[in-house]
Amino acid sequence: MKLHTTLYLIIISLLITAPIIAQDENKDDSVNFMEEVSLWYEFHKNEDFQSSLDHGWTIIRVDPTFTKYKFYKKMDEMLWYMHDSVATTEEEKMVVADTLLYLYEKAIENDEKNKNMFLARKAYVMETWYDLPAEEVIAAYKAASDADPDLGDYYMDRFGLLYIRNVSDDNDYKMKALSHYSDLSSKDPENELWISRMEQIADDQGELADILEKAWLLDKENTEKAFKYATMCMRLKSYERAIVPWEFLVEKSPNVINYWNQLANCYDKLDRVDDALKAYKTLIDLQPESRDNYVNIAIIYKKLDQLSVARSYLQKASKVSPDWDYPYYIEAQIYEQAARSCSKEKFEFEDKVVYQLAVDTYRIAARKGGSYSSTAAQRVNSLAQTVPSKEDYFFRKLNAGDKVKVDGKCYDWIGRSITVPE
Repeated sequence: MKLHTTLYLIIISLLITAPIIAQDENKDDSVNFMEEVSLWYEFHKNEDFQSSLDHGWTIIRVDPTFTKYKFYKKMDEMLWYMHDSVATTEEEKMVVADTLLYLYEKAIENDEKNKNMFLARKAYVMETWYDLPAEEVIAAYKAASDADPDLGDYYMDRFGLLYIRNVSDDNDYKMKALSHYSDLSSKDPENELWISRMEQIADDQGELADILEKAWLLDKENTEKAFKYATMCMRLKSYERAIVPWEFLVEKSPNVINYWNQLANCYDKLDRVDDALKAYKTLIDLQPESRDNYVNIAIIYKKLDQLSVARSYLQKASKVSPDWDYPYYIEAQIYEQAARSCSKEKFEFEDKVVYQLAVDTYRIAARKGGSYSSTAAQRVNSLAQTVPSKEDYFFRKLNAGDKVKVDGKCYDWIGRSITVPE
């Protein structure tokens, strides 16, 4: 008997017997169920798929809840093999497709462990083997995606492309496609495919932000939409726009570290100093053991020439993370900044002492062996001509090992000393 005839009869038989089976929860007494399972398994192992399928349909008819030995997966595998066989005609392929959809319905009902996979495969078969309305296939993919948000890149991309290919003025598929790929990009920011898909949807990147902003404004209390819009603004470096959704998000969820981090970053980029300081200080309250926020505050005060305050926050960062080179590197820069500022009119010994303090601090950073260690070592060499010379020490009757206090001019806040080198 030809393949398509066999499968057609199988489907008809199943459709006829299904209501009868539903009325009787007991297995068919006329069938040796375990013998059917054994024959199905052996025929599959020996790659006699047609015979294995025959027994598989009997198993489904008698007890569709049977899932041992990867039953539904193997039935799926055999039908796909038949579909892809060069010996299978186009007419037969459609019979296999119909049979697969029937199998998937049974698997979705009864194989809880693999339900999500079968939902995805059902959507794929509907998309690629049938000429169905887009909304019907989209609904199938959505069911699969809702059941398993981590369905896999392949199926998720096909789902999104369905939206893209069917965008029109009469539907909201453009916004849904953007939302779909925005979700995927948020989960996997390094995946260039998701970014390229979003660029494919919009005429330019600015439109991406416009679409997401519109979606949020239409549903203003939706934090998920606010986050998508804010994230897109950050990607486009549109910090001014990003502030609005980030402020909304920290108001709604004041303890979420990431929201405050992003908001503080926006304020910082836009030189909104007071707001940035408040945001970073909030982060310190929420996360006192995070070293970065102390340094971020220190850098802001450094820009404001409030060097003593800046150093106090660097010291807090070092207390949290003693082996970190960066706070020492910034502290050395602070001493350089002080020396440059105070020696504009006349370069004197007091200024050289501060430069020596900067060199000493750069050396500490270099010894830490972190990412700034080599740059710190370079700064030591660059400042070689600005530190006190042997003659400077000699004329002041200072010997190796003597302590020289940093003071005079505008250096009283420093409160440190250097040691005369050998």
